[in-house]
Amino acid sequence: MDQTSPVPAEPAPPIPDWYPPWARQLAEMYLPGTTCLFILHGNVHDLVWCPGSDHAGEYGNVTEFLAEQVFGSWDVVTQYDAAKGLRSAPGADAKRLQEMQKFLTDRFGEVGLWPRDPDAVLLALDKLVDRLLVEEDPKRRKSLAFVFPYAQYLVPASDLPALSRGTGTNLVRFLNWAQNPYIKRRNIAFCLIADKLSEVNERLVSSPHAAAIQIPLPDRAERLRFCQWMERSQSLQKLTEFTPEQLADLSNGLSLTNLQALLSQGKTSGPVNRDRFKQLKKTLIERQCGGLVEFVEPKHTLELVVGQQAAKDRLRQDAELLQQGRLDAAPMGYLFTGPVGTGKTFLAECYAGSVGIPCVKLRNFRSKYVGETESNLEQVLTVLRSLGPVVVMIDEADASLGDREAGGDSGTSSRVFAMIASQMGDTQYRGKIIWMLMTARPELLPIDLKRQGRAEVHIPLFYPQDEAEITEMFKVLAKKNKLALEGDAIPAIQPNQFLSGADIESVVLTAKRQMLADGRSVATRADIELAFREFIPSAQGLEKEYQELASVLECTQMSFLPPEWRAKVSALEGRARLQERMSKIRVLLD
Repeated sequence: MDQTSPVPAEPAPPIPDWYPPWARQLAEMYLPGTTCLFILHGNVHDLVWCPGSDHAGEYGNVTEFLAEQVFGSWDVVTQYDAAKGLRSAPGADAKRLQEMQKFLTDRFGEVGLWPRDPDAVLLALDKLVDRLLVEEDPKRRKSLAFVFPYAQYLVPASDLPALSRGTGTNLVRFLNWAQNPYIKRRNIAFCLIADKLSEVNERLVSSPHAAAIQIPLPDRAERLRFCQWMERSQSLQKLTEFTPEQLADLSNGLSLTNLQALLSQGKTSGPVNRDRFKQLKKTLIERQCGGLVEFVEPKHTLELVVGQQAAKDRLRQDAELLQQGRLDAAPMGYLFTGPVGTGKTFLAECYAGSVGIPCVKLRNFRSKYVGETESNLEQVLTVLRSLGPVVVMIDEADASLGDREAGGDSGTSSRVFAMIASQMGDTQYRGKIIWMLMTARPELLPIDLKRQGRAEVHIPLFYPQDEAEITEMFKVLAKKNKLALEGDAIPAIQPNQFLSGADIESVVLTAKRQMLADGRSVATRADIELAFREFIPSAQGLEKEYQELASVLECTQMSFLPPEWRAKVSALEGRARLQERMSKIRVLLD
């Protein structure tokens, strides 16, 4: 190959069919000579399959895969991180190790004298690259690959004024390597490896001369190959009661490393059964997300929801479509609105219980450190993409998701908003990631998130509308809280404009406490009547009316509204009058 020409004199070797997609992408971007610096991020600490001579193959880490497979025929491959310093990376080839060590020793001296400080290492590598670029003898030219694990510590994300002198020097050196046209004409490549792309300096990531490549969590095919390999090499039947095909289906969202750790539990306490697998998977994924998501195990279904018949019918239909695999007909997401205490979170959990797929809540992923909030969110989204189908519940969505305005947080809220909006609108995940946003103040939620193609079904919830609904809700909440009732224990309760489901549950708990205090196991009519007499509903009438108006105006399906609100919306200029009333209340509240 003519190393001085930007176009190879001989055709480039074909890219192996068994390369994982990220390695194929790297090779396809390197071979034309347009890019020599790559930033690998995402699932960088997982296992990667390498074929063996017996076709069984073996698993190693990403750096081993780069050294032995991607750059396996190159003359010199080096690896550097702050802990272990500079070292050669020949893979398992002893002869190759000797040749690399001889080459590097001639340039840097004995192994013990090799530089360890980042500044000194990068300077030495820079001089080495310069010498090879001016080498006129083709026989003395070498193909070089430099691998930098934990690259976020070499070029960390930081504002320009906050860069230290050493970090700034490192950044400039990588930028120079990336855009040097002479390097691109030689077999010289730089691979930076970082857990999260947001932790790497933005100027390097956004450079047109650098390529950021995400290593995703394994898909079903990769998980199946790993399980089959485990079956051949480690007697899978002794570790779990599942077949490789069943494991591949059940282990979505797990890295291969975590799947191996899960199966290893079978060595000490017997084969992993379905219940243990479910619990271990939940724990591992929560740990994999750094504690930023919480799995919710719904104990109820839509059958337990009182009232809201049109909303229940729509959710039940969507659940059946998902169970049938008709993801193309599923909505991208839902927006549950309504005044406080109307059961928005409860309805979302009941839907998740009916559809029978995992349900997670996003915990507070925001951080006071620059860039860490976006990094946390990136990590969560990566897991969600692999975990699907999954229901993602976001309570108080108007406060959690940010907006386009930078505000006083250096643009963090606007970047968070952009990341979530982009994911919510990605139609390739329709039916795989189902977003459920809940808020009592939907007017504060950016319209970008509420539009069709994102949280497209808007379901308003209301306080109980009549005596029968209140009675039914009381029975359901008594069952939920394990309160036994006498046959005629529930008195006639007239609907109150602002008596919420949460208020009724408070009455149920008060009656239960009175019953237990008297040493009884069944609540009587007197207990219920006393609890209602003692209960004082919230006096925040204007706030609740405002939230109810906002919910009505956000509704996307007329049948979701009670008859009274349906008539008001359908009337001539009905929506305009409701908006006018809402504006007046806002002025009063302000």
